[in-house]
Order: sequence, then C-alpha cells, then structure tokens
Amino acid sequence: MRRSEIITKDALRVGVFAIVALAILTYAVIKLGRAARLFSTRYTLVAFVQNANGLREGGQVTVAGQLAGSIKKIQFLPVDADTLHNLRITVDIDQALQQQVRTDSRVFLRTQGLLGDRYFDITPGTPGHPPLHDGDTLTLGNSVDYDVMIQRAALVLTDVQGLTHDLRGITQSLVRGEGTVGQLLTNRELYDRLNSTLGETSQLLQRLQNPNGSVGRLLDDPTLYLNLTQMVSQVDTLVSRINSGKGTAGKLLQDDSLYNNLVTVTARADSLVQIMSHGDGTAGRLLTNPELYDQLVESVKHLNEILADVKKNPKRYTKGAISVF
Repeated sequence: MRRSEIITKDALRVGVFAIVALAILTYAVIKLGRAARLFSTRYTLVAFVQNANGLREGGQVTVAGQLAGSIKKIQFLPVDADTLHNLRITVDIDQALQQQVRTDSRVFLRTQGLLGDRYFDITPGTPGHPPLHDGDTLTLGNSVDYDVMIQRAALVLTDVQGLTHDLRGITQSLVRGEGTVGQLLTNRELYDRLNSTLGETSQLLQRLQNPNGSVGRLLDDPTLYLNLTQMVSQVDTLVSRINSGKGTAGKLLQDDSLYNNLVTVTARADSLVQIMSHGDGTAGRLLTNPELYDQLVESVKHLNEILADVKKNPKRYTKGAISVF
C-alpha cells in the first residue's frame, strides 16, 4: 500500500507538469498566432513583378512596416514580350487591415537590413481611393535593387583598387627620386638650387620695391597715374568733339558732303575715261588715233631741229629783226 501511494504521487507530479507544459504551449501558440495573424480572417491580393529575388512562399507581408499577412504563392507567367511582369505573387492579408490597402497603395520589395531577407511591404492608401477587395491587383512601386547596388559598389571598389595601385606606383617612384617631384624629395642639390633661386628672387623683389628706382616710382609715385588719367580725359574730349561733328576730322566723320562730292567726281571721271576710251574729242583721238600721234611726234621732231639750228646759227633768224633808230 505504501508503494502504491508513492507511484500515485509521482504520476500526479508528472501529470501536473504535463498539464502546465501543455498550458504554456497553448498560450505560446495563441500568442504566436496572434502575432503572426494566423487565426485572423484573410483575403488575397495579387501583384505582378519582374523578379522575386529573395522572396519565398510563406514570407512575411507588411502594411506600413507592420506584419499583415504572408506570401501565399509565387507563380511564373507564360513567356511573352512583357518582361516587366514575369511572376505573379499572391498574398494573404488580414481582413482587419482592408481599409488600409487601397487603390493608391504601392508594393515595395524591401530588405531587412542590408543583407537580410526580403519581404513584401504595402504602403497605406488614402481615403480618396476605394479599398482593394479579394483578388484585386496591387501596383508595384520602384524598389531599390540591392543586387544592382552591390554590383555598382563592386565596380567602385575595383576602381578604388586600381587608383590605390596607381598611387602606390607614384609614391614608389617618388621614393626612388624619379621625376621632378621625386628629385625635389630626394636630391639635396636640386633643393639647394631652388632655395638659392628663391633667395635671389626675394632680393630682386626688394630692389624693385626701392622707391628711388624706376619700378618703385611706378609703384609708389602717383604722377604717372595722374598723367595717364589726364591724357585719357583729353582723348575722351577729342573723341567727343569728333563725334559731335566739329572741326575737319568731325566733318569727315559726320558730314556726307565730302562723300557725295567724291562720288560725283568719281562718276564724272569715269564718264571722261569712257569718252576718251571711245576716241571722242581731241584727248580721245590723241589716245586712240595713231596717225595723229605720228604727226605730233613728227612736228615735235621738226621743232627740235629748228630750235637746235636757232641755237647754232642765231644770226640767220635774227637778221633784220633788230633795227637801230
């Protein structure tokens, strides 16, 4: 009888522990179910995406970042020309959140952290748009593609690596004393020459700053500035007078009478040249008639012979021309 009572107490103790464990398990299942909205009434919505990289069936669906359901199914669509809609994603949403998901809501495929799992996030709609019902289609927003970002980051890292390699090569060449900068860093003689040149330049600047020198007077004496200012003022006055049309220069620039006279003279000269080129008149015949030209030459020749004879025998031509009273 004693042994039977001990067994009964152990069994009772085990039963109590089992009941407590079952109660804890039931409570945990209820809490987890409520947290995951497993026991709530749901309705389905559909979204069409280009790719579902990182998504899986059973993955979480959120509304404004809060858990609202799960991904029910991911299906391939028939192959066609539309490459932006390759997959059909069906999600289950808690019926209690139906008023939050409206026609202006957008779907974003977000990532938990930088390298975490991806999830299906829906933005809340606004009262001016009707709620979505069972089987309606969600509109996909512009999500950040972390794969593309990682690829770009890899390219940037490659460029940085190449730049680092180039910088290493430059620093090594500088250490070896190659190039002008390398010589400046390693060659003491070149440094001394540069230091000497800087010293001579400093002395030259000091000499130029001497107020008794030509450059010093240009820098310090305002006389040249005043003279230049006066000259510019006079030139400005002269230009103003010329522009006003005063004086000969002003009339040449402003008065068109000289221009008109020159045009008239040029026209008359052109007419005269045309008349002479046609052989009209004495001058024209002189220019165009060779017979008249030959006669004129012959007359000039005879006249020269007479003048030569007069000079040789003047008495022949003056005999009897002078009478004495």
